[in-house]
Amino acid sequence: METQLDPSKDDLPLMANTSHMLMKHYVLDLDVDFKSQIIEGSIVLFFETGSSCRKVGSSVERACHPRSDETFKIQAFELCHIPVTNASACSSKTGYNDFAVCGKGEKDTSDKNGNHSNRAQASGISSSKKCCDIENHGSEDFLLVLDCCDLCVLKVEEVDVAAVPGIEKFTRSAKLTEGSEELGNLRNQIVHELVTLPADRWEEQLYYYTCCSQAPGCGELLFTTSTWSLEIRKAGIRIPRDFPRAIRICYKTKPEGRSVTWTTDQSGRPCVYTMGSPLNNRALFPCQEPPVAMSTWQATVRAATGFVVLMSGENSAEPIQLQEGIFSWNYYVTMPMPASTFTIAVGCWIEVKRESLATEVMTNDVISLPFSKADFRLVEGGCGHLESPCRFQNPGATSQPVIPHRVFAPWCLKDLCAEILLELIPQCLSAAHATLGTHPFSRLDVLIVPSNFSSLGMASPHIIFLSQSVLPGGSHLCGTRLCHEIAHAWFGLAIGARDWTEEWISEGFATHLEDVFWAAAQQQLPCHEAREQQELKALLRWRRLRDEVQNSEEELQVLRPKKENTGETSESGASIIKHGLKAEKIFMQVHYLKGNFLLRSLARRIGEATYFTFLRKFVQKFHGQLILSQDFLYMLLEDIPEQKGYGLSVESIFQNWLDTSGIPKPLLEESRTWKEGRLAQQVTAEEFQSKIMSRLCTALHRHLLPDQLVLLLESLLEEKTLCPRTLQCLEKTYRLQEQDAEVRHRWCELVVKHKYAAGYSAVEKFLWEDQAMGVYLYGELMVNEDAKQQELAHKCFAAAREQMDMSSAKVVAEMLF
Repeated sequence: METQLDPSKDDLPLMANTSHMLMKHYVLDLDVDFKSQIIEGSIVLFFETGSSCRKVGSSVERACHPRSDETFKIQAFELCHIPVTNASACSSKTGYNDFAVCGKGEKDTSDKNGNHSNRAQASGISSSKKCCDIENHGSEDFLLVLDCCDLCVLKVEEVDVAAVPGIEKFTRSAKLTEGSEELGNLRNQIVHELVTLPADRWEEQLYYYTCCSQAPGCGELLFTTSTWSLEIRKAGIRIPRDFPRAIRICYKTKPEGRSVTWTTDQSGRPCVYTMGSPLNNRALFPCQEPPVAMSTWQATVRAATGFVVLMSGENSAEPIQLQEGIFSWNYYVTMPMPASTFTIAVGCWIEVKRESLATEVMTNDVISLPFSKADFRLVEGGCGHLESPCRFQNPGATSQPVIPHRVFAPWCLKDLCAEILLELIPQCLSAAHATLGTHPFSRLDVLIVPSNFSSLGMASPHIIFLSQSVLPGGSHLCGTRLCHEIAHAWFGLAIGARDWTEEWISEGFATHLEDVFWAAAQQQLPCHEAREQQELKALLRWRRLRDEVQNSEEELQVLRPKKENTGETSESGASIIKHGLKAEKIFMQVHYLKGNFLLRSLARRIGEATYFTFLRKFVQKFHGQLILSQDFLYMLLEDIPEQKGYGLSVESIFQNWLDTSGIPKPLLEESRTWKEGRLAQQVTAEEFQSKIMSRLCTALHRHLLPDQLVLLLESLLEEKTLCPRTLQCLEKTYRLQEQDAEVRHRWCELVVKHKYAAGYSAVEKFLWEDQAMGVYLYGELMVNEDAKQQELAHKCFAAAREQMDMSSAKVVAEMLF
């Protein structure tokens, strides 16, 4: 496979040569400086040779051991206090403000990007081809290639793991003493023993990872950077097997780096947080971005007094004061995960707590569903994932409907979070457990992120980011979004896509399960009413998919764009994500919507009870692993063979749903029934009343469900004209300014379309407070070619641009200029 970038297509390269060297664990040691807007420190990477150097397929299914969450809590603090002598000066632990390699009497060899390269600069992406040619290794050194951008790399060195006190226990086996005369080979064998420790020795493994990460360096390595990669070599090392397995990289981020956002929260206090896709974490630390590089990690992060450090770690870290004004936070993860799932948020967050334990809701109650839970049993025969402590083997975890959870927010949103979120989280967690069984992760933090967050939510292991937009207007939008992000714990995190182009595996499942979880969370809702609400939601999603298909490029509408080549990489493991950097793609919903409709169609065709029984089996088998579409589909049809007699096959699903653009044919037929539903018919009647509302407007306030209001306003958007009196009555009758962000967004669209000047203040407020949803309102303000609306668009963009997410700002700028 050729790694050819097409700049006009905004392709995203994954440069890491994971087929040669595979990252198994990394240790971060970082300082967060808000004054300079820089994160600086080091990362220590522990490697094994990749699949091109050894056969691993048959060894994936290894023993899986139950994890005890209580043990984790006990040991978390102890891991932070490990005496290691002669720690490398590369770490910034003892000098919090003077970390700079080139400032200690050495010549500044940094390039124009601030990187301290110690060999000739590589010439772009093509330079990675050198590392792929290991067959002809006699002519040049092996190159380790890492994904990296927007970083100032200062130093790369081999870590002397053999210097760690007590490490000799890893050199006692016969296979280690044989052929270990060379010290470099001994170090590599120590790392091999460490990364392959069985899961029941995870505490010992974390301890020695910490010790090794603090060991001294034993020789600098040559490195160079290109736009998308960091390339490292050791003189004289020709093949991956002989390359150092433990390396330390000293670096610092750049204020403009695209993996994190430096901003202020809603209370005006500084904060920084990871943005997620499209760049993920390569501008936060050098790493291997391809999903196959599943690794565990530890992190020590230091910040000034008053700041709270939240991360996607298993433990609920407590701050440790190191010196006056400086606190340290320590997190770790023992479940191997892709580097893209790492998340950090540092700010002056306030933990939102209940005033009284008496108001605790459903922490022990179990939500019941109308299908069997017979498959909620421990995995028979062990798990299929890489060896690690596993909640699916822990009887206590399998019977835990609500995991421990916390809520953090800026001070000004504390009361609103207490009112809305604290009640919803246990309900949604319990509903998820009733549907899929064991929660993959042992705890959950929920953080309300700043207003410039470009989405309504983002899920990472042990932490969920939510937009402030989900809070106003009642519990509906907040509850459904929370269910969506909770669903990602199973699909997107515990089970991930092996090929990033198959986004539907994550987003389609989460969208589908969002409705199931939310219906179960509303226990007071009769089954027939839940069904009606799901039919109404399907109609809204159908309308959204129809509009998106009509207004987007065809190749962006395909759920499996690489078709039969899905999952393939180059010989080195490098690959290209087509359109991965395309700003507009971030706002597209096609993977959510078509994926949801596919799963909905399968559930209805098979029968929901049978479908969800199968889905629990699938989770039990594939948790902790990466999958392709065919893994799910083949298991489904093998588990329910009678469906084959009705013409359902993997090939037909590929053809109708995954490999083609546009609206799937089966969906066209089903969509005709949704307009006939009771809730949709109520909206049709309201629409008629709304058209004559200028004559009938009264002081009475009519009540519709939030989704009914959305459908009503969308239907009125199709009207050519609505007079100001009608719009005024609409706003008053349905209290539109008090509704959730989905409703207010449609209201703003009506205001803009009909040039309702009295509503412009609502548009301005929405564009500032609901940035995750307001991007395309700018385009609507511009398309009318109305001077006042265009002035409003420019005014709002000027006020928000510096704080706005980079992708959002790019899309809006193209609309305005």
